[in-house]
Amino acid sequence: MKRFRVALLANLKKNAPCWVGMPEDQWDDLDGETTIQALVEAIRAGGHTCEFLEGDITIVDTVRKFKPDICFNICESHFGDAREAQVPAILEKLRIPYTGSQVTCLALTLDKPMTKRILTYHDLPTPEFQTFERVDEPLDPKMQFPLFVKPSREGTGMGVSAKSIVRDERELREQVRIMVERYQQAALVETYIEGREVTVGLVGNLVGPVARRIPHDENLPRIQAGLRFFPPLEVDLSPFFETDIVYDNRLKVDLADQLTYLCPAPLDDDMVDELNWLAAAVFRVTGALDVARVDFRLNINEDEKPYILEINPLPGLSPGISDIVIEAAADGVEHTELVNMILETALRRYGLIA
Repeated sequence: MKRFRVALLANLKKNAPCWVGMPEDQWDDLDGETTIQALVEAIRAGGHTCEFLEGDITIVDTVRKFKPDICFNICESHFGDAREAQVPAILEKLRIPYTGSQVTCLALTLDKPMTKRILTYHDLPTPEFQTFERVDEPLDPKMQFPLFVKPSREGTGMGVSAKSIVRDERELREQVRIMVERYQQAALVETYIEGREVTVGLVGNLVGPVARRIPHDENLPRIQAGLRFFPPLEVDLSPFFETDIVYDNRLKVDLADQLTYLCPAPLDDDMVDELNWLAAAVFRVTGALDVARVDFRLNINEDEKPYILEINPLPGLSPGISDIVIEAAADGVEHTELVNMILETALRRYGLIA
């Protein structure tokens, strides 16, 4: 295969801005040096030239100086409602190809309530929800306790803990207050889905005639050609049930290397097929490209009916601990191959390789 000049664009935790009163988990979704080095080495192992560039304001100059054929983008950025879309917007202005989803998708999916509105419009199953910009907003009658409270525009389980599950009005108001004050954004309140949490990673792009609206006729073909689904992953939280009953920030960040990952998750073939179909549908209606991870809850009170929690079009790629990396490994795809699979998917999409 032709060799390319690749710029790895990311945001290092050590380079992130700090200020007095900043939440402790403010930059938990940014990458460490070990991850960055592993990605650079993986791309080089694929036969390409690769250098890391910090995805801050300097990128306007550094990327033009480096002159990449394509950028491998995993930038989260630092500020703004659509921060994950900022670097891709710059790259599009400069007409530089990059991996992963484009501006509209990244802006949409960072905003969890807006994503859920899109899912609801397409009749895709997602928990009932309401947003709160103020603590004293009335609770919609359709919202029945227990409820789940989290920030509207954060990832990596930020703001999520066992206290996120609220069972009465007092607990609800307290959690909404904390979310609004700590993260300076609206709180998302969802119907709490009791059951297992499962995630599905996928690489590729949909091909063929794909309707923007998911067909109601069950006899119509389920369009998912062009996507490679990795085995679904479930995290065994049972050792932490006394202190954590949700897959929260502490587990995802501080204890990631101590968790037991069940991959493939113990699910029957029909359930795996349903999850893959729903993941493809979410991928399509949000406009995702190249790679994504879709998170589900299986409702124990509805025969494990899957409910879509969110899509992450910038899934973590840390060796050994990121969900999609573990899922790929369970399918025989090691970290270096996964990284180059994502890169080649984007190169193919741009017509840079056949």
